[in-house]
Amino acid sequence: MIHFKAIFKVMGGLLMLLAISMMPCIAFSYYYRSGDDFPLIMAALISGTVGATLFFSFASQDQNIRKREGYLIVALSWVFMTIFGLLPYLFSGSIVHFADAVFETISGFTTTGATILEDIEVLPSGVLLWRSMTQWIGGLGIIVLTVAIFPLLGIGGIELFVAESPGPTSDKLHPRIQETAKRLWLVYVGLTIVLTWVYYFQGMTFFDSVCHSLSTMATGGFSTKNASMAYYTSPYIQYTTVFFMFLSGTNYTLIYLGLNGKFNRVWASDEFRAYLISVSVVVFVVAIAVYLITGVHWEQAFRDTLFQVVSLVTTTGYVTADYTSYNSGLTIIFFMLLFTGACAGSTSGGIKFIRHLTFVKNSTLEFKRIVHPRAVIPLKINGERVNGRIITHIFTFLLVYLMIFVVGSIVMSIAGYDLLTSFGAVASALGNVGPAIGLVGPMDNFAFFSPFAKLFLSFLMLLGRLELFTILVLFTPFFWRAN
Repeated sequence: MIHFKAIFKVMGGLLMLLAISMMPCIAFSYYYRSGDDFPLIMAALISGTVGATLFFSFASQDQNIRKREGYLIVALSWVFMTIFGLLPYLFSGSIVHFADAVFETISGFTTTGATILEDIEVLPSGVLLWRSMTQWIGGLGIIVLTVAIFPLLGIGGIELFVAESPGPTSDKLHPRIQETAKRLWLVYVGLTIVLTWVYYFQGMTFFDSVCHSLSTMATGGFSTKNASMAYYTSPYIQYTTVFFMFLSGTNYTLIYLGLNGKFNRVWASDEFRAYLISVSVVVFVVAIAVYLITGVHWEQAFRDTLFQVVSLVTTTGYVTADYTSYNSGLTIIFFMLLFTGACAGSTSGGIKFIRHLTFVKNSTLEFKRIVHPRAVIPLKINGERVNGRIITHIFTFLLVYLMIFVVGSIVMSIAGYDLLTSFGAVASALGNVGPAIGLVGPMDNFAFFSPFAKLFLSFLMLLGRLELFTILVLFTPFFWRAN
């Protein structure tokens, strides 16, 4: 039996947090006199009232969250946050169509960064900040924040952490999951504050530095400028963005260890080494190609390449150049980057390097097993043996991911879009990247899609952010059986 009352209690807590997170947007709106303070106040009041009603109506529910409740809470939290998170857009008139508001809100919370807005710079300040705030909230995972405050809710949260962060490793900074979540959020908040001031001292306005720091640390990619990061021609700003994008694509456990001087444990991570080396090799190769093709100054070619590669690998989605304008070969390389993702335990989306690493290592070992069929040759990650169940899980994930990409591309093609655009839109949504290829390239947006296509892509964004199985398991009959 599923304890729905306990689930609604958690939903109420989340909605109250959502209302609180709207307060800075109201303050900025009032300060800049942008005229959207009343719509934001109404959205906050509605979210807070509904949240408080749900929370205090079921305040006596203290059942432990089991696996099924955990997965339902993870899925429903994003649905609830989307429904109430789109209210500032609709109330302010910044977005008038429901499908557009759903797309923009889910793109924010899932840190995808795809947008239907054709002129971002006309939006009022409060809504612009809320747009970046949705990415910051979703960056480290709404559920991780919830786990950090679960002692106040009276519910244990270990199942939520498992549902939100599936993967072959489960490094913990502390035996108590609440302490782990708190420490990760301290790192997240601290780095966001640092980046805000770095941006400010490098020439951004304070408002722009706040918005961009929220989006950068979340690897989200929402900008306050139509040209995205290409608006800022300062090499200092662009290199700073690259550094923090790469950092945000790193497992936050490793960031915490690094900040505490434990660099040997950081370098001991197979995934981090694969992440660093792979990005370095791709940047070096592509930068040479861009330099030879365009003839621009070497530093410019290197900076553009470095920025775009890191932006796509970490699924941030900021752009400084049109990578589809070089040639077909480089376009294919950049398209392939949509399927990478950075490290597990980071704010990035995508497949993640740990899965690619497991696949490559296991495939390599298969050659040894063919030559020595009787030998027992285990797969090891970080010096520890990976059991067969986890390998099967990863291989299944990769296969299901590919199948969803193919089916999604077919659906978009049937909906009337060319194959290149269909491939790009589905890869972007499923990988939570933002820019892609075709008509959704780095200099384009998603405004031209039909309401059906926008809602379908919104579902793919949610599916990709929750790493497929968390959502797909809800569609299986045995999930709902009483026993």
